[in-house]
Amino acid sequence: MPVLVASAAIVATTLATLFNKNVAALPTDIAVTNDATSLTLLYQNNLNATDDINHVGAILLDELPYAKAGLACAAIGESLISWETLESHRYDFERQLSYQSFIGNAKPIQRYYISNAVISATQESGSLQLTTQPSRDIALPVLCTQSSNSNSVYSPATASNKITIKSGANTFIGYRNQKSFRFLGIPYVAFPGRFKYSKYPSAPGGVVDATQYRKQCSQPWQAEGTTAEDCLFVNIQTPHIPKAGSTTRLRPVHFWIHGGGYTGGTGNDPGSDGGNLASREDIVTVNINYRLSTLGFLAIPGTDIKGNFAVSDMIAALKWTVDNIAAFGGDPNRIVINGESAGGCSTRVLLGSRPAIEYFQGAISMSNLGFGYALGIGYSYAGTYSDYPTIEGSYDMAGQQIFTDLGCTQPALEDQIVCLKTKDPLAIVTASTVARYIVQDGYYVDTPILDVAGKHGGAVANVDVIMGITRDDGASFNTYPTTPVNSISEGLQVGLGITAANAQKVIDSGLFPSPNTGDFTKDSYNISSRIATDLQFRCVDQATSFAGDATNAFKSVHYYQMDRTYSGYDPNNLGGPAVTPGYPNGNPNLPYYRIHGSDMPNVFANIEALRDENDLKTIQVSSGLFAEFIKKGTPNVAKRYLVARGYDDTVTALEKSGRWSEVRGKNGPILLIDYPPKASAFVDVEQCAWLGYPIDYYLKN
Repeated sequence: MPVLVASAAIVATTLATLFNKNVAALPTDIAVTNDATSLTLLYQNNLNATDDINHVGAILLDELPYAKAGLACAAIGESLISWETLESHRYDFERQLSYQSFIGNAKPIQRYYISNAVISATQESGSLQLTTQPSRDIALPVLCTQSSNSNSVYSPATASNKITIKSGANTFIGYRNQKSFRFLGIPYVAFPGRFKYSKYPSAPGGVVDATQYRKQCSQPWQAEGTTAEDCLFVNIQTPHIPKAGSTTRLRPVHFWIHGGGYTGGTGNDPGSDGGNLASREDIVTVNINYRLSTLGFLAIPGTDIKGNFAVSDMIAALKWTVDNIAAFGGDPNRIVINGESAGGCSTRVLLGSRPAIEYFQGAISMSNLGFGYALGIGYSYAGTYSDYPTIEGSYDMAGQQIFTDLGCTQPALEDQIVCLKTKDPLAIVTASTVARYIVQDGYYVDTPILDVAGKHGGAVANVDVIMGITRDDGASFNTYPTTPVNSISEGLQVGLGITAANAQKVIDSGLFPSPNTGDFTKDSYNISSRIATDLQFRCVDQATSFAGDATNAFKSVHYYQMDRTYSGYDPNNLGGPAVTPGYPNGNPNLPYYRIHGSDMPNVFANIEALRDENDLKTIQVSSGLFAEFIKKGTPNVAKRYLVARGYDDTVTALEKSGRWSEVRGKNGPILLIDYPPKASAFVDVEQCAWLGYPIDYYLKN
């Protein structure tokens, strides 16, 4: 009975026959729809990309009579799956079908139609066996093959793997690869014009080809032709397409805001692709683009150019998601915002932005930056991410300098603005001075800081929150000596840019002891990296977490430190751990810096090269913790869920580590993420206090 689709025309004819619908209105190469059934992509993903070749997936359809089952598979470019395929990948399919029962999408003992047969799957034991055909042609769920086996995020759409869904007045044409249904480059608002705020709803209607990425927002360092000012798009990866109009069994939504210092980055980054989370954890990921640099942040006193255009983009994307994500299988009532670096700062901004608060139910802020004034260190750029300047303050830092750099030097300010609006967007974002500051504009941001202590009349979203950093986040933002140094003091002066007197204060404090390896260059850099991490990341985020719990500003707050990380932002060319025999990608058991931006695989489970077996186990555990938080507001995964899914290494790790406890006081606790994870108190509390950033900083300011 298997039927393979030979052409788009056959697909259209098959659909018309099966569902008695007139498909003439649809182009023949996009005729596959969800009008008559939901589609769930089944794939037992162990997150080891090199092992993907040894696994196959399936597509689960709703209940149909057997007489229509083969036609239904043909309508999506597939055939009924064979018993031979199921048997040769028995473990994978036992686990996948057990999970369908676990979430209530199937009975504890469920029969399915396959090619020329019926199988039975049992939730508790995960058994899979052939069973007798029903005495009559009853409706049962249908298992189809899944022939789109590329695991590349750049795998192209084909005539046989496209799918068309509708939301509101729009029709979206997406496709699938091995691990998810994918809808790329969807405009969430119409481009509002330069220095204009995004207005939702305003996205163009009609048919949207969502089968390839659109251009990134204008930014430097990108290949010519890959960026544009008109860039307000979302990308979606989902494991499930519901039947048209259905709102049952919708999946939680992971809303990702990329980093890049507010001057670069993209929602097209393969590192933040949600395909692994879709198949491994059954959640939907939405990646957004937002305007960058001066185009997203310019603020000019006394004008309607008040900055935060990027924030208006983020909120418009949130509104679009609330209104449309159900059609893509996502739950509009379970959206968790998340970002890293500038994206983590954006999460922090949205937590305190009145226009945004109603559109999400949880928040994750990864490696948010902040500023501690100490030792004459001028980390002023870090400070602007958590302490928001006024419009006037922003203009003082990047206002007239921008006009001068771009040759807009007319006597009148209004003429300078007219001049700036004529400039090429790439020229604006590559100027020697750019605006990249969240500002107190009085609407999107109306307080100087996230008002967790309620001292500034601000609002804070009372939602579940996760905050945290990498162990050596600041190593990416201080200077590794280019020539060997002869003392710890000399190394601190070079690394942190401080005076000899202030370097001596660090040494005399006894709070930052030298590793004493005998290599002054490396030993001093370890100290300067610790101080840079404390001043720019650790102190501000631990203090925010403590205050958010102490004041009940947050519904709950969990804190982490990544102790196993991968490649990241490495301007000092430190590299990862050294290569040793048996570790061609570096030996993570040796010392290495856990630098800024090296934590994303722990959330998205996208890793290029495994260094040892614990790399894989760590991303399995860590991505599962964050996914559970996205699902339920707690990172603590139920053992019965892990057993149902067959995630045995995660069961072992979490039995050793215990629960990831909420922050409950000045000692935390926090979770150190490695394999296995382990609990800890807040790190460097005494050091932060000495640097002028005590754990109760936000209760006092």
